[in-house]
Amino acid sequence: MFFASDNWAGAHPAIAASLSDSAAGFCPAYGEGPLDKAVTDRFSEIFEREVAVFFVATGTAANSLSLAAFNKPGGIAFCHRESHVIEDECGAPEYFTGGSRLRAVDGSLGRIDAHDLERALSRFAPEFVHAGRPMAVSITQSTEAGTVYSLEDIERISALARRHRLPLHMDGARFANALVALDTSPAEMTWKRGVDVLSFGGTKNGCWCAEAVVLFDLDRARDMAFLRKRAAQLFSKSRFVAAQFDAYFRDGLWLETARHANAMATRLAAAIEDSASARLAWLPQANEVFAIMRKSEAERMQALGAAFYDWHSPHGFDGHIGEGESLYRFVTSFATTPEEIDGFGRLLAG
Repeated sequence: MFFASDNWAGAHPAIAASLSDSAAGFCPAYGEGPLDKAVTDRFSEIFEREVAVFFVATGTAANSLSLAAFNKPGGIAFCHRESHVIEDECGAPEYFTGGSRLRAVDGSLGRIDAHDLERALSRFAPEFVHAGRPMAVSITQSTEAGTVYSLEDIERISALARRHRLPLHMDGARFANALVALDTSPAEMTWKRGVDVLSFGGTKNGCWCAEAVVLFDLDRARDMAFLRKRAAQLFSKSRFVAAQFDAYFRDGLWLETARHANAMATRLAAAIEDSASARLAWLPQANEVFAIMRKSEAERMQALGAAFYDWHSPHGFDGHIGEGESLYRFVTSFATTPEEIDGFGRLLAG
Protein backbone atom coordinates (compact mmCIF):
# COMPACT_ATOMS: atom_id res chain seq x y z
CA MET A 1 0.00 0.00 0.00
CA PHE A 2 2.28 2.70 -1.34
CA PHE A 3 0.70 6.14 -1.16
CA ALA A 4 3.77 8.17 -0.17
CA SER A 5 4.36 9.59 -3.65
CA ASP A 6 3.88 8.84 -7.32
CA ASN A 7 7.68 9.13 -7.46
CA TRP A 8 7.78 5.79 -5.62
CA ALA A 9 6.16 4.00 -8.55
CA GLY A 10 8.39 2.34 -11.12
CA ALA A 11 8.23 2.65 -14.90
CA HIS A 12 5.26 1.52 -16.95
CA PRO A 13 6.07 -1.75 -18.79
CA ALA A 14 5.58 -0.12 -22.19
CA ILE A 15 8.08 2.60 -21.31
CA ALA A 16 10.57 0.08 -19.93
CA ALA A 17 10.23 -1.90 -23.17
CA SER A 18 10.84 1.21 -25.25
CA LEU A 19 14.03 1.90 -23.32
CA SER A 20 15.18 -1.65 -23.94
CA ASP A 21 14.35 -1.41 -27.64
CA SER A 22 16.47 1.74 -27.93
CA ALA A 23 19.49 0.26 -26.15
CA ALA A 24 21.13 -1.43 -29.15
CA GLY A 25 23.00 0.11 -32.04
CA PHE A 26 24.30 3.60 -32.69
CA CYS A 27 22.48 6.91 -32.89
CA PRO A 28 23.51 10.58 -33.21
CA ALA A 29 23.99 12.14 -29.78
CA TYR A 30 22.80 15.33 -28.07
CA GLY A 31 19.28 15.29 -29.46
CA GLU A 32 20.21 14.90 -33.11
CA GLY A 33 18.87 11.38 -33.55
CA PRO A 34 15.73 10.53 -35.53
CA LEU A 35 13.77 9.50 -32.45
CA ASP A 36 14.57 12.79 -30.67
CA LYS A 37 13.28 14.70 -33.66
CA ALA A 38 10.19 12.52 -34.02
CA VAL A 39 9.28 13.03 -30.36
CA THR A 40 9.75 16.80 -30.69
CA ASP A 41 7.36 16.70 -33.65
CA ARG A 42 4.95 14.68 -31.52
CA PHE A 43 5.00 17.40 -28.85
CA SER A 44 4.05 19.92 -31.54
CA GLU A 45 1.17 17.70 -32.67
CA ILE A 46 -0.08 17.31 -29.11
CA PHE A 47 0.03 21.06 -28.48
CA GLU A 48 -1.43 21.90 -31.91
CA ARG A 49 1.38 24.28 -32.84
CA GLU A 50 5.14 24.28 -33.26
CA VAL A 51 6.89 24.19 -29.90
CA ALA A 52 10.51 24.03 -28.81
CA VAL A 53 11.24 21.04 -26.56
CA PHE A 54 14.23 20.60 -24.27
CA PHE A 55 14.64 17.30 -22.43
CA VAL A 56 15.94 17.56 -18.85
CA ALA A 57 16.47 15.11 -16.01
CA THR A 58 14.26 16.50 -13.25
CA GLY A 59 11.31 18.73 -12.54
CA THR A 60 13.63 20.99 -10.55
CA ALA A 61 15.73 21.53 -13.66
CA ALA A 62 12.64 22.13 -15.81
CA ASN A 63 11.23 24.73 -13.42
CA SER A 64 14.54 26.48 -12.88
CA LEU A 65 15.42 26.66 -16.57
CA SER A 66 11.90 27.81 -17.45
CA LEU A 67 12.29 30.79 -15.14
CA ALA A 68 15.89 31.38 -16.24
CA ALA A 69 14.65 31.74 -19.82
CA PHE A 70 12.84 34.93 -18.78
CA ASN A 71 15.33 36.18 -16.22
CA LYS A 72 16.06 39.89 -15.69
CA PRO A 73 18.59 41.62 -13.43
CA GLY A 74 16.78 42.13 -10.15
CA GLY A 75 14.07 39.76 -11.34
CA ILE A 76 11.23 38.48 -9.16
CA ALA A 77 9.03 35.50 -10.05
CA PHE A 78 5.64 35.23 -8.37
CA CYS A 79 4.31 31.83 -7.25
CA HIS A 80 1.96 30.35 -4.69
CA ARG A 81 3.45 30.37 -1.20
CA GLU A 82 3.25 26.56 -0.98
CA SER A 83 4.26 25.74 -4.55
CA HIS A 84 6.97 23.19 -5.20
CA VAL A 85 9.13 25.81 -6.88
CA ILE A 86 9.45 27.87 -3.68
CA GLU A 87 9.17 25.16 -1.01
CA ASP A 88 10.96 22.11 -2.41
CA GLU A 89 13.62 23.16 -4.94
CA CYS A 90 16.37 24.02 -2.42
CA GLY A 91 16.82 27.45 -4.01
CA ALA A 92 17.52 26.00 -7.47
CA PRO A 93 15.52 28.66 -9.37
CA GLU A 94 17.51 31.39 -7.63
CA TYR A 95 20.73 29.50 -8.34
CA PHE A 96 20.00 28.88 -12.04
CA THR A 97 18.99 32.51 -12.57
CA GLY A 98 22.02 33.89 -10.76
CA GLY A 99 20.13 35.56 -7.98
CA SER A 100 16.55 36.29 -8.97
CA ARG A 101 13.96 35.94 -6.22
CA LEU A 102 10.70 34.09 -5.69
CA ARG A 103 7.81 36.04 -4.22
CA ALA A 104 5.10 34.11 -2.35
CA VAL A 105 1.47 34.81 -3.23
CA ASP A 106 -1.55 33.67 -1.21
CA GLY A 107 -4.44 31.57 -2.43
CA SER A 108 -6.65 28.80 -1.13
CA LEU A 109 -5.48 25.17 -1.35
CA GLY A 110 -2.46 25.65 -3.58
CA ARG A 111 -3.93 27.99 -6.20
CA ILE A 112 -2.82 31.60 -6.60
CA ASP A 113 -5.64 34.04 -5.98
CA ALA A 114 -5.71 36.59 -8.80
CA HIS A 115 -6.56 39.47 -6.44
CA ASP A 116 -3.62 38.58 -4.19
CA LEU A 117 -1.38 38.38 -7.24
CA GLU A 118 -2.53 41.83 -8.37
CA ARG A 119 -1.70 43.25 -4.96
CA ALA A 120 1.72 41.57 -4.94
CA LEU A 121 2.57 42.89 -8.40
CA SER A 122 1.41 46.41 -7.61
CA ARG A 123 4.05 46.71 -4.89
CA PHE A 124 6.82 46.81 -7.48
CA ALA A 125 7.05 50.02 -9.48
CA PRO A 126 9.09 49.35 -12.65
CA GLU A 127 11.26 52.44 -12.14
CA PHE A 128 12.06 51.71 -8.45
CA VAL A 129 15.44 50.02 -8.79
CA HIS A 130 15.84 49.24 -5.08
CA ALA A 131 12.99 46.73 -4.90
CA GLY A 132 13.77 44.73 -8.02
CA ARG A 133 11.29 44.07 -10.81
CA PRO A 134 8.76 41.39 -11.72
CA MET A 135 9.97 38.90 -14.34
CA ALA A 136 7.44 36.03 -14.38
CA VAL A 137 4.42 34.36 -12.81
CA SER A 138 4.44 30.62 -12.09
CA ILE A 139 1.46 28.35 -11.43
CA THR A 140 1.42 24.63 -10.58
CA GLN A 141 -1.00 22.31 -12.41
CA SER A 142 -2.08 20.22 -10.56
CA THR A 143 -1.14 21.93 -7.30
CA GLU A 144 0.69 20.69 -4.23
CA ALA A 145 -2.70 20.46 -2.53
CA GLY A 146 -4.06 18.16 -5.23
CA THR A 147 -6.33 20.88 -6.61
CA VAL A 148 -6.57 22.00 -10.23
CA TYR A 149 -6.72 25.44 -11.81
CA SER A 150 -9.77 25.67 -14.07
CA LEU A 151 -9.26 26.99 -17.60
CA GLU A 152 -10.91 30.21 -16.46
CA ASP A 153 -8.49 30.46 -13.51
CA ILE A 154 -5.51 30.13 -15.85
CA GLU A 155 -6.92 32.71 -18.25
CA ARG A 156 -7.58 35.15 -15.41
CA ILE A 157 -4.00 34.87 -14.14
CA SER A 158 -2.49 35.03 -17.63
CA ALA A 159 -4.49 38.17 -18.42
CA LEU A 160 -3.07 39.76 -15.29
CA ALA A 161 0.45 38.66 -16.24
CA ARG A 162 0.04 40.08 -19.76
CA ARG A 163 -1.17 43.37 -18.34
CA HIS A 164 2.11 43.58 -16.45
CA ARG A 165 4.05 42.28 -19.50
CA LEU A 166 5.10 39.13 -17.68
CA PRO A 167 5.39 35.57 -19.02
CA LEU A 168 3.34 32.80 -17.41
CA HIS A 169 5.09 29.55 -16.45
CA MET A 170 3.23 26.35 -15.66
CA ASP A 171 4.85 23.71 -13.45
CA GLY A 172 3.31 20.59 -14.95
CA ALA A 173 4.95 17.86 -12.91
CA ARG A 174 1.45 16.32 -12.78
CA PHE A 175 0.32 17.89 -16.05
CA ALA A 176 -1.48 14.79 -17.34
CA ASN A 177 -3.44 14.33 -14.10
CA ALA A 178 -4.76 17.89 -14.33
CA LEU A 179 -5.46 17.52 -18.04
CA VAL A 180 -7.71 14.49 -17.69
CA ALA A 181 -9.35 15.97 -14.59
CA LEU A 182 -10.44 18.95 -16.69
CA ASP A 183 -11.21 16.77 -19.71
CA THR A 184 -9.50 19.27 -21.99
CA SER A 185 -6.64 19.40 -24.49
CA PRO A 186 -2.97 20.32 -23.88
CA ALA A 187 -3.40 23.38 -26.10
CA GLU A 188 -6.47 24.58 -24.21
CA MET A 189 -4.73 24.21 -20.84
CA THR A 190 -1.57 26.03 -21.92
CA TRP A 191 -0.88 28.47 -24.75
CA LYS A 192 -4.52 29.07 -25.66
CA ARG A 193 -4.93 30.32 -22.07
CA GLY A 194 -1.76 32.42 -22.11
CA VAL A 195 0.93 30.04 -20.84
CA ASP A 196 4.36 30.90 -22.30
CA VAL A 197 6.51 28.07 -20.97
CA LEU A 198 5.68 24.67 -19.50
CA SER A 199 7.58 22.25 -17.29
CA PHE A 200 6.23 19.02 -18.76
CA GLY A 201 6.49 16.07 -16.39
CA GLY A 202 6.47 12.39 -17.26
CA THR A 203 8.34 10.85 -14.33
CA LYS A 204 5.41 10.91 -11.88
CA ASN A 205 3.10 9.36 -14.48
CA GLY A 206 4.94 6.21 -15.55
CA CYS A 207 8.26 7.33 -17.02
CA TRP A 208 11.62 6.38 -15.61
CA CYS A 209 13.26 9.80 -15.90
CA ALA A 210 11.65 12.08 -18.48
CA GLU A 211 10.94 15.77 -18.05
CA ALA A 212 10.96 18.60 -20.57
CA VAL A 213 10.83 22.35 -20.93
CA VAL A 214 8.26 23.24 -23.60
CA LEU A 215 8.59 26.76 -24.99
CA PHE A 216 5.65 28.29 -26.82
CA ASP A 217 7.75 31.39 -27.53
CA LEU A 218 10.12 30.03 -30.18
CA ASP A 219 12.29 33.14 -30.05
CA ARG A 220 13.54 31.94 -26.66
CA ALA A 221 14.69 28.57 -28.00
CA ARG A 222 18.23 29.54 -29.01
CA ASP A 223 19.08 30.94 -25.57
CA MET A 224 17.44 27.97 -23.86
CA ALA A 225 19.80 25.62 -25.70
CA PHE A 226 22.74 27.40 -24.07
CA LEU A 227 21.06 27.62 -20.68
CA ARG A 228 20.39 23.89 -20.68
CA LYS A 229 23.96 23.05 -21.63
CA ARG A 230 25.42 25.35 -18.99
CA ALA A 231 23.11 23.77 -16.40
CA ALA A 232 24.50 20.29 -17.21
CA GLN A 233 21.09 19.13 -18.50
CA LEU A 234 22.03 18.30 -22.10
CA PHE A 235 22.08 14.51 -22.35
CA SER A 236 24.55 12.94 -24.75
CA LYS A 237 22.36 9.82 -25.09
CA SER A 238 19.14 11.79 -25.17
CA ARG A 239 17.51 9.05 -27.23
CA PHE A 240 16.75 7.34 -23.92
CA VAL A 241 14.60 10.26 -22.81
CA ALA A 242 13.03 10.36 -26.27
CA ALA A 243 12.31 6.63 -26.07
CA GLN A 244 10.36 7.17 -22.87
CA PHE A 245 8.27 9.99 -24.33
CA ASP A 246 7.76 7.96 -27.51
CA ALA A 247 6.08 5.17 -25.54
CA TYR A 248 4.42 7.65 -23.18
CA PHE A 249 2.50 9.30 -26.01
CA ARG A 250 1.87 6.18 -28.10
CA ASP A 251 -1.82 5.24 -28.25
CA GLY A 252 -2.61 7.77 -25.51
CA LEU A 253 -0.75 5.87 -22.78
CA TRP A 254 0.01 9.06 -20.84
CA LEU A 255 -3.69 9.91 -20.60
CA GLU A 256 -4.60 6.35 -19.68
CA THR A 257 -2.09 6.24 -16.80
CA ALA A 258 -3.27 9.63 -15.53
CA ARG A 259 -6.93 8.61 -15.65
CA HIS A 260 -6.10 5.48 -13.71
CA ALA A 261 -4.19 7.40 -11.04
CA ASN A 262 -7.04 9.89 -10.67
CA ALA A 263 -9.62 7.10 -10.50
CA MET A 264 -7.62 5.40 -7.76
CA ALA A 265 -7.56 8.69 -5.82
CA THR A 266 -11.35 8.89 -6.10
CA ARG A 267 -11.63 5.30 -4.86
CA LEU A 268 -9.28 6.04 -1.97
CA ALA A 269 -11.24 9.15 -1.03
CA ALA A 270 -14.41 7.06 -0.90
CA ALA A 271 -12.72 4.54 1.40
CA ILE A 272 -11.67 7.34 3.72
CA GLU A 273 -15.16 8.85 3.67
CA ASP A 274 -16.66 5.48 4.58
CA SER A 275 -14.38 5.00 7.57
CA ALA A 276 -15.00 6.02 11.15
CA SER A 277 -11.31 6.65 11.88
CA ALA A 278 -10.41 9.22 9.17
CA ARG A 279 -12.05 12.03 7.21
CA LEU A 280 -11.24 13.92 4.04
CA ALA A 281 -9.73 17.35 4.52
CA TRP A 282 -11.07 18.43 1.09
CA LEU A 283 -12.20 16.67 -2.05
CA PRO A 284 -9.41 15.49 -4.36
CA GLN A 285 -9.34 16.78 -7.94
CA ALA A 286 -6.39 14.84 -9.36
CA ASN A 287 -4.28 12.06 -7.81
CA GLU A 288 -3.54 13.44 -4.32
CA VAL A 289 -5.82 12.81 -1.36
CA PHE A 290 -5.59 14.64 1.97
CA ALA A 291 -7.12 13.21 5.11
CA ILE A 292 -7.25 13.95 8.81
CA MET A 293 -6.78 11.19 11.35
CA ARG A 294 -5.43 10.60 14.79
CA LYS A 295 -1.66 10.31 14.90
CA SER A 296 -1.89 7.02 16.76
CA GLU A 297 -4.12 5.60 14.03
CA ALA A 298 -1.74 6.79 11.30
CA GLU A 299 1.20 5.19 13.09
CA ARG A 300 -0.72 1.94 13.43
CA MET A 301 -1.46 1.83 9.73
CA GLN A 302 2.11 2.71 8.78
CA ALA A 303 3.36 -0.10 11.00
CA LEU A 304 1.06 -2.45 9.08
CA GLY A 305 2.61 -1.46 5.74
CA ALA A 306 0.74 1.63 4.53
CA ALA A 307 3.17 4.27 3.20
CA PHE A 308 2.02 7.91 3.38
CA TYR A 309 3.26 11.20 4.78
CA ASP A 310 2.03 13.72 7.31
CA TRP A 311 1.47 17.15 5.76
CA HIS A 312 1.28 20.80 6.72
CA SER A 313 -2.08 22.58 6.62
CA PRO A 314 -2.16 24.66 3.43
CA HIS A 315 -3.15 28.29 3.22
CA GLY A 316 -6.91 28.63 2.97
CA PHE A 317 -7.72 25.34 4.71
CA ASP A 318 -10.56 26.06 7.12
CA GLY A 319 -11.17 22.57 8.47
CA HIS A 320 -10.64 21.50 12.05
CA ILE A 321 -7.67 19.40 13.13
CA GLY A 322 -8.19 18.34 16.72
CA GLU A 323 -5.73 17.58 19.46
CA GLY A 324 -3.87 14.36 18.70
CA GLU A 325 -4.81 14.57 15.02
CA SER A 326 -2.79 15.49 11.95
CA LEU A 327 -3.19 16.04 8.22
CA TYR A 328 -1.84 13.31 5.91
CA ARG A 329 -1.21 13.13 2.18
CA PHE A 330 -1.86 10.06 0.02
CA VAL A 331 -0.76 9.92 -3.64
CA THR A 332 -1.95 7.37 -6.18
CA SER A 333 -0.19 6.47 -9.42
CA PHE A 334 -0.45 4.41 -12.60
CA ALA A 335 0.74 1.43 -10.52
CA THR A 336 -1.87 1.73 -7.75
CA THR A 337 -4.34 -1.15 -7.78
CA PRO A 338 -7.94 -1.37 -6.56
CA GLU A 339 -6.78 -4.19 -4.27
CA GLU A 340 -4.37 -1.82 -2.54
CA ILE A 341 -7.15 0.70 -2.00
CA ASP A 342 -9.51 -1.97 -0.65
CA GLY A 343 -6.79 -3.32 1.63
CA PHE A 344 -6.22 0.16 2.98
CA GLY A 345 -9.93 0.52 3.58
CA ARG A 346 -9.91 -2.68 5.62
CA LEU A 347 -7.03 -1.32 7.70
CA LEU A 348 -9.03 1.84 8.36
CA ALA A 349 -11.90 -0.30 9.52
CA GLY A 350 -9.60 -1.94 12.06
